[in-house]
Formats: sequence, C-alpha cells, structure tokens
Amino acid sequence: MLYVVLFFTLFSFFLYVLLGGADFGAGIVELFSSRENKKINRDTIYKVMGPVWEANHIWLIILIVILWIAFPVYFNIIIIHLHIPLTLVLLGITMRGVAFIFRHYDAIKDKSQTLYNGMFRISSLITPIFLGMSFSALIGGEIILIDDYSQRSFLEIFINPWTNIFSLLVGLFYAALCAFLASTLLIGESEGKIRKMYSRKSRIFTITLVVIGFILIAYGYLADVAFIEDFITNPVSIVAVVLSGILLIPLWRSINKQNRIGSRYLAGLQVIFILSAALYAHYPYIIITAGEEVSILEGVAPDSVISTLGISLIVGGFIILPGLFHLMKSFKMIKVLEKDSEEVKD
Repeated sequence: MLYVVLFFTLFSFFLYVLLGGADFGAGIVELFSSRENKKINRDTIYKVMGPVWEANHIWLIILIVILWIAFPVYFNIIIIHLHIPLTLVLLGITMRGVAFIFRHYDAIKDKSQTLYNGMFRISSLITPIFLGMSFSALIGGEIILIDDYSQRSFLEIFINPWTNIFSLLVGLFYAALCAFLASTLLIGESEGKIRKMYSRKSRIFTITLVVIGFILIAYGYLADVAFIEDFITNPVSIVAVVLSGILLIPLWRSINKQNRIGSRYLAGLQVIFILSAALYAHYPYIIITAGEEVSILEGVAPDSVISTLGISLIVGGFIILPGLFHLMKSFKMIKVLEKDSEEVKD
C-alpha cells in the first residue's frame, strides 16, 4: 500500500505543477503583455480559468495531506525549515485569489481595478518563484539539521537555505515553465489573431525556459551542488532530458502551426520528462542537507496508517477524478455553446 501512497504523492505533485503552474503562468503571460494586449489576456484568462481555477489547488492540498500523514519526518523538516517561503507562497495564492475575484466581480468599477490587476499579475509571478525556491532549498544542500537550534543563527537555519543564487534560478525556472505552459495551453483556447499572439508568446517562453534551464545546470555544476552533479550523471535522468530535448522539435512545429491539441500534449509530456528526471536523480533522498541526505521514506507512518490512507486515496480518486474531468468538460461545452450563440447573433 506504500506504493499506492507514493503514486498519489507523485500524481498530485505532477498535476499541481502542470495545472496549477498553467494557472500561475496565465498571470505571468498577462504581466509581460503590452498594454493593448493586457485586456485581451484578462478576458481570455477569465473565460478559461474562471470555472475551474480553484479546482487546481486541490492537488496541492492532497499533496500536503499525504506528506503530513504518511511521511511525518519529511513533512516536519519542510514545515520547520521552509516556513518563511511557504508562508509567502500562501500569501501569494491568497492575494492572487482575492484579486482574481474582485477584478471581475467588484460592483464598483473604479481605480481599484488597477490595484486588483496589479495584485493578480505580480502574485502570479512571485508565487511560483517562491515555490521553486522552496523546492530548491530541499535539494540545494543548505538545510542544517540540528537538535538545538540555539547553536546556529536564525539566518543560517531559516534564511540561507532558500536565499541563494541556485534557489533564485530554480524559482525563475519554475516561473518560466508556468508561463510556457499557460501560453501553450491558451493557443487552444483562442482564435484568429489572439491565437497567433499566444503562439508567439509560447515560442518566447520556450526559449526563455531552455536558456534558464541551461544556466541553472551550468551554475549548479560550477557551484558543486550535489543534486546537479547527480542529475547530470544519472542515466535515467539523462535519457529523460534527452527525450525532453527531442520533443522540442515537434513541439516547436506544433506551436508554429498553432495546433490546439498537439502543442498542449507535447508541452505536458515535456514537463513530465523534466520533473521525472529531477525527482529520479536523487530518489528517495529528495532532501539534501549540509550534513546528510534525508529519504522521503525515512520515518514513514505505521502500516495501519499507510493502509488506511492508501484505501482512502483510491476511493477518493474514483470520486474526485471523474467529477473534475466532468467539470472541465461541462464548462468546455458551455464555452462552445456561447461561441455558437455569438455566431448566430452575428
């Protein structure tokens, strides 16, 4: 049953990176748009995200609950040592949610809309950056595990692990990945000149992602980051990265042709390859500290807890997943009907 729990852990992680990342990326795309295109982006994003934007956070909640129940030692290290960046992530998600609602449903249209737009765009950028920085702290080798926290300064224990160049590069990489996902997915949610605009943005963020990824690996290697050294020497990770690179060719062609289906599936598959390469490179020792490596399987909950959790996840999966897919399909059909209605009026 432990493997069932691990599967749902990875499944939730992958879906949040993909779906939640695309949500964050939509705000980043809007942030880096011209003044004329910001309103177009805003309207398009609302039509796409409006019905389901809250649903994507369910994967983050499931991931946190699984770590809390099944892997308490691992969860404890994360919560204690990364409570500052994770609090900033929570604030960013909250600010983004408030701004998203009020900029569309505020009864009074005044200058406050400018504030809401700014909150949405900025929080869409900083939240994935802090998420990336939090993850980088786990693999950067800067976390200090000690029994007596008075032996080290607050700065050494709670600030240094996530405030360094490597962490910033990982944060920027994830933000670029979010923008890449969003712009690619929005190709299939737009028409005419707008779709052409998203195709162009997708190409830009694809190049940005590749460049930041190259800088990240180069810096990590030169800075002797253990995770990067293992990443570039692990055969499975190398194969996954090579496959991801090969996929760039059909992905680029699909983006140029503004292919609705092909571009989004190729983009999703490429991200899965990248994530798989990163996680497999050091599994199960996903936390790398200044003194030792910590396995996610260290201090696993008792078998009775794992069994109960595994059964709950299986049952919940049969309930949640069909409902979620039906939700997305239903609102997809509503958008199609609205489009047909507009054409009839014209």
